[in-house]
Amino acid sequence: MSAIADPKVVDRINSMTREEMCSLWRFAPSGHPYFDTTKPYNAVFKARFDELGGFSPAISKAINE
Repeated sequence: MSAIADPKVVDRINSMTREEMCSLWRFAPSGHPYFDTTKPYNAVFKARFDELGGFSPAISKAINE
């Protein structure tokens, strides 16, 4: 990680459900800090997202309804 992560933000990421993460991944505005590779939250988000299994066809369909 390139900077020090705010523990409150890390806790928020780690408390997100798989569906919440998929929805954010799909609908977050450009430049969202969780997806900015120059910020430490990107690695935290990716690790949690992968741990939960990432996208599935069922989640993809559910968040688009």
